Amino acid sequence: MYVAVKGGERAIDAAHDWLAEERRGSPEIAELSIAQIREQLALAVNRVMAEGSLYDPDLAALAIKQARGDLIEAIFLIRAYRTTLPRFGSSLPVETNHMACTRRISATFKDAPGGQILGPTFDYTHRLLDFALMAEGLPAAAPGSGAPEGVTSPGAPPPEMPRITDFLNRDGLIQEEHPDAETPPDLTREPLEFPANRALRLQAITRGDEGFILGMAYSTQRGYGRNHPFVGELRFGTVSVEAEIPELGFSIEIGDIELTECETVNQFTGSKTEPPQFTRGYGLTFGHTERKAISMALVDRALRWEELGEDNAGVPAQDEEFVLSHSDNIQGTGFLEHIKLPHYVDFQSELELIRKLRAEAQAAMHQEAAE
Repeated sequence: MYVAVKGGERAIDAAHDWLAEERRGSPEIAELSIAQIREQLALAVNRVMAEGSLYDPDLAALAIKQARGDLIEAIFLIRAYRTTLPRFGSSLPVETNHMACTRRISATFKDAPGGQILGPTFDYTHRLLDFALMAEGLPAAAPGSGAPEGVTSPGAPPPEMPRITDFLNRDGLIQEEHPDAETPPDLTREPLEFPANRALRLQAITRGDEGFILGMAYSTQRGYGRNHPFVGELRFGTVSVEAEIPELGFSIEIGDIELTECETVNQFTGSKTEPPQFTRGYGLTFGHTERKAISMALVDRALRWEELGEDNAGVPAQDEEFVLSHSDNIQGTGFLEHIKLPHYVDFQSELELIRKLRAEAQAAMHQEAAE
C-alpha cells in the first residue's frame, strides 16, 4: 500500500535508539528505579492499572518508566502485556463493605455512622509549589507520627463501615439495587456490543480515559443531563480477593488489592412506575483514583435514563454508544496516531482528484468566458 523508502528500516532502528537515549535522559542524573515510581508516583501508577485492566503496581511502574511518563502509552503497554497472560480462573466478587478504609467520606451526612476519615487527600491543600521538595534528603518524621485516627493498623480487623445508601434504603428513599442473576460479560475477552447492560457499561467506563469520563461527568453537572449529584460515599482502602478452589470445596484468600469506590445520590422526581426517590450512580476503580471514581458514578447515572423511565434529553452523556465508543484512550490513540504513518498512495489519489477537478473548473470558466 505504501511507497517503499530506502533506508527506512535503518531510520526506524536509529529512532528506537534515540528514543532510548531520550528516555534515559542525562547519564549524570541517577536513573529512576521501579520502586521509586511505584511508591512516589502512586497516583499515576493507579491510573495505569485501572485503565490497563491489570492490577500490578510494579508492572505499571515499569510501563510508566518505559513510556517516559506518557500514561496513555503506559496503559497501551500494560494492555498489550495483559493479552499474553494465561487465565487460571475467576475470583469471587469483592466485598467492599468489608473494606479496610484508608479514606472514607460522605458529603450527605456530617455524622456518618462509622465516622469520616479524611485520609491522604489534596482537598484541603493550598495549590502552591512546595520548593522544599526540591531539597535533597528526607524531612525528619514529626513526633508521634503514625497512622491517622480511624485507620486500622495492619492485621487488625477493619471497623464496621455501613454504607450511607443503606440508611436511605431503610426508609425507601433511594432506588433499590438488585444484583444481576447472570455473570456479567468480560469486556477484556469479548468485544463491546450495543445495547450494553449496566455491568458492561461500568466495565467500559472503568477502562475509559479519565479525562474523557471527567468531561462527560462535568457536562452533566453543567446541566446536560439534569441530574444533580451528591457524593453519598467515597471510600478508598484495601479489600481481600477470594477464589473458589474446586479441589478444596471452599474459597480462599489469594491477595489484597486497593480500590476506590464512589456512590452518588441523585435527584429523581419519579415516573409512571416509580415513586419520587433518590437514585444512584456507581464508580469502582483500582487504586486511589477518586476523580475517576466520582466521574464514573456521574456518567453511570446519566446512562441509566431509559432504565429509570426518564426522558432522553439528547445530551452526549446520555448517549450510550457515543460515550462507550469514544471513551477508550487506546482505541482513540491508535486511530488518531495512525495518520502519522505513510499515506503516500492515498494522498496521491486525493491530489490527482483535486487537480482534475480544478482543471475541469478552469475549463468551464474559460468556456463561459468564450461564450
